[in-house]
Amino acid sequence: MSPRRVDSERKAMRMTRLRLFSIPALLVGLVFFAASLTPSMIPRGPLIQGVLGGLVTALGYLAARIVALIWYAADMPVLTGKAARWAVILCSVAVLVLFGWTLMSSMGWQNDLRAKMGMKLSDERGLLVMLLAAAVTFALAFAIGAAVAWLFRRLRSWFYRIMPPRRANVLGVIAVALILFVITRDGILDRVVTGLDEGYAAAQELFDTAPPPPAQAGVPGGPESLIDWGAMGQPGREFVTSGPDAQAIAAFTGRPALDPIRVYVGRADGDTAHERARLALAELQRLGAFDREVLVVASPTGTGWLDPGSHDPLEYMHDGDIATVAAQYSYLQSPLALILETTTGLDTATALLEVVHDYWKTLPPDDRPRFYVHGLSLGAWSSMYATNLFRLVNDPIDGALWAGPPFPSNFWNYVQNARDPDSPWVLPRIGDGSLVRYASHVADASDAAADWGDMRIVFLQYSSDPIVFYDPYSLWRAPPWMNEPPAEDASSHMSFMPIVTQFQLALDMALSFGAPPGHGHAYYAQDYIAPWVQVTAPADWTDADTERLKAHCDNGFQMGCTND
Repeated sequence: MSPRRVDSERKAMRMTRLRLFSIPALLVGLVFFAASLTPSMIPRGPLIQGVLGGLVTALGYLAARIVALIWYAADMPVLTGKAARWAVILCSVAVLVLFGWTLMSSMGWQNDLRAKMGMKLSDERGLLVMLLAAAVTFALAFAIGAAVAWLFRRLRSWFYRIMPPRRANVLGVIAVALILFVITRDGILDRVVTGLDEGYAAAQELFDTAPPPPAQAGVPGGPESLIDWGAMGQPGREFVTSGPDAQAIAAFTGRPALDPIRVYVGRADGDTAHERARLALAELQRLGAFDREVLVVASPTGTGWLDPGSHDPLEYMHDGDIATVAAQYSYLQSPLALILETTTGLDTATALLEVVHDYWKTLPPDDRPRFYVHGLSLGAWSSMYATNLFRLVNDPIDGALWAGPPFPSNFWNYVQNARDPDSPWVLPRIGDGSLVRYASHVADASDAAADWGDMRIVFLQYSSDPIVFYDPYSLWRAPPWMNEPPAEDASSHMSFMPIVTQFQLALDMALSFGAPPGHGHAYYAQDYIAPWVQVTAPADWTDADTERLKAHCDNGFQMGCTND
C-alpha cells in the first residue's frame, strides 16, 4: 500500500470519532434550545415549543458537527486527555445553568404574553410536555442525520475500491446530496400535487352538491343572473347570501335602508381573469350597482373567502346603499395560493379593478358611486398590486382599506419605509396623515396632523401579526420593530438572536391564524369598523354610532354582524 493511501486512511480513521455521539455538539444544540425558549410574537404552547426546541437543538448539533468535521479535515490541533475532559465539564456546567435558567423563565415569559392577549395561562405541567416533545423531535432528527451519515460511509467505502480516497470523499458527498435532493424534491412535489388534487376535488364536490339557487332576482346565481350558481363555489355562495338585509339594517339604524348588493364571480365562471371581470361588471350593471352611494372592489383570500367581519359593518354604516364585487382566483389555502398561484391572484385582482374602474370612469362624476378597494391578507396584497400608481393618478379611487398586508407587498413596504422616523414601525405615521394612515387594535386611524384629502388609504395591521412583520433578513439581523420599545401586546423579554429568531418568526406565522381576536392574524369586526368610518366617511355618522355597531357586531373573529 502506498504511503499516500496509508496517510489518507489514517486521517479517515482519525475522523471516525465524529461518527460517535458528540457531547460538545449537544451542548451547542442546548444553547440553541435555550435561545428558542425566549418569547416571540405569538404565544407558543408546550407541544409547539417542544417541537421548535428539538428542531433548533438538532440544528445546533449539526452546525457543531460540521465545524468539527472541517476542523478535523484541516488537521487542526485538538484538546486531548485531561484538558479535553475539563473543557467539556466546564462547558457542560455553564450550558446547563443557562438552559435551566431559560427553562424556568420560559413559562413566565409565555404567560406574560398570554396575559397581554387575554389567553389562558399555562402551568408547570407544560414544561414536562415540552421537554418530552423536544427529546422526541431531536431523536427523530438525530436518527435521520445518522441514516444520512451511514449512507455516506457506505457510498464512500464503495468508492474507495475504485478511486483514491480524496476523490471518493468528494464523490460520496455529491452522491448523498443528489439522493437527498431527489427524495425531498419528489416528496414535496407529491404533497403539493396531493394538495392541489384535494383542493380541486373539494371544489368540484361543492359544484356537484350545490344547494338550490336563490329565488330572489337580486342575488347573483338567482333568476336572470348572469353568474352560474353552481360554479360560484361555497365561498361565493356564502358571501352573496349572507350579511344584513334592508330590514336588519333599518332595525339597527332606525332609518330606511336598501338591500346591499353583493356580486361574486367564481373561479369556474370563466376561463380567463378578464372573462370573469367582464362577467362581474355585467352583473353589477344588471343589479344597478352603479346607482349606489358606495362601490367596493374586494379581493378574497386564496380559497376565495371574504371576511364578513369587514363587509357586514360597512353595509350597516351606509344604510345598505352599497355594492361589493369580488372574483375568485384559486381554490387553495392562502399559503399554497401564494406559492403556486401568485400570478393568477395578481392578474385576477388587476383585471377586475381595471374593468370595473374603466367603466366607472365613464360615468358623470356627480352621478356615480364613491369607489373603494379592499382586501385582507393575500387579498390585500393582490388589491395593492392592482391599485397601481397610474390608477391612483388618472381619475383616482376614493380610498382603500387593506388589512393584514403580507410582508412581501411592495406598496406596503414602500409606504412603511416612508414613515416618520420618530413613529414606531408597527404603527407608522406617514407625512401629515392626509393620504395614508394606520390602524390597529389600539388605534382607529383618526389621529393625524391634517384632515383627509380627496383619497383615503388605511392599513389595518396588528402589532403582533407575523404575516405582516416577518422579516426574511432576521436570519442575521434584527427586524426594525425589534429595535423599538415593545408594542402593547408584545413581550418586553423578546430579543434578537441570529438564526433562532428566523425560526421563531416562521413558526409564529403558522400560529398567527389561531391567535385571539385582535392579535396575530385574527382580524375581526370590532377593529374594522372605525377604519371603515375613516375611509368611507358615512353620512351623519357619530362616535356613538361606532360604539353601537361594535357592540352589535360583538360575535368574534370570522363572524359578521347579521344577528344581535
